[in-house]
Amino acid sequence: MKSKSTDNKRSSYRRGDMAASDKVRAKKFLGQHFLRSDEVAQRIVDSLSSEQPHVLEIGPGMGVLTQHLIQRTQQEVCAIEIDSESVEYLHLHYPSLHVIEGDFLRLDLTELFHAPFAVIGNFPYNISSQILFRVFDHRDCIPELVGMFQKEVAERVVAAPGSKTYGILSVLLSAFYDMEYLFTVSEQMFDPPPKVKSAVIRMRRNTVAHLDCDEQRFVQVVKAGFNQRRKTLRNALRQLNADMSQVSDTVLSQRAEQLSVADFVTLTQKLQFS
Repeated sequence: MKSKSTDNKRSSYRRGDMAASDKVRAKKFLGQHFLRSDEVAQRIVDSLSSEQPHVLEIGPGMGVLTQHLIQRTQQEVCAIEIDSESVEYLHLHYPSLHVIEGDFLRLDLTELFHAPFAVIGNFPYNISSQILFRVFDHRDCIPELVGMFQKEVAERVVAAPGSKTYGILSVLLSAFYDMEYLFTVSEQMFDPPPKVKSAVIRMRRNTVAHLDCDEQRFVQVVKAGFNQRRKTLRNALRQLNADMSQVSDTVLSQRAEQLSVADFVTLTQKLQFS
């Protein structure tokens, strides 16, 4: 593991700098809601398979998941945390943990383990969709994800075609991952309690290595279709300036939410881009 970390700062942290009873202050601008149920934390960690030797925890906060992850001695655990106060807390309470102080959305994932790794976390709700888009972009090195999301986001991610919650992430992620809604978590399990319920989902990489179409165009088509989801595909896809003459009227008269991943692949194949 050659990623830049804050390991070299550990010598500057002395046990007297932060009392063991101290808690990290939840910061609204970071979307922090600390899970305070050890039972739920154990259940989340148990949902992650032990097959992958490397695990990245995003936003560990005060280590409610971390304390269970590091007991899995067969797995190498690394954590990335953007909050410097949380980083100090983690160094003090989990001195053997490899902690990267930084932003997951900007982290060079190819330099992290130089091998596939699983992702786990109680993700900040204000960037949870961005985290999933990043996972999608790095799907070849992330075979599994177990994460806590706002319940509405979790339902959207695992939604099936025809559902009102079915959207861009539903299509893109289900093209390469098998997804499961695992369980719902009450607002009272957090400090401070969020205004919404939460949910834990699991994503495991399926056997699809590549789609049978131009994958960049596929992403463009999916996004264009859902960005104007109330319109038929004939109208929603006009922004792409593509020739739709090879696409059947039956498909063009539908809305994006009615198409499966396979349907979007076929649609991408038939659109003629200049």
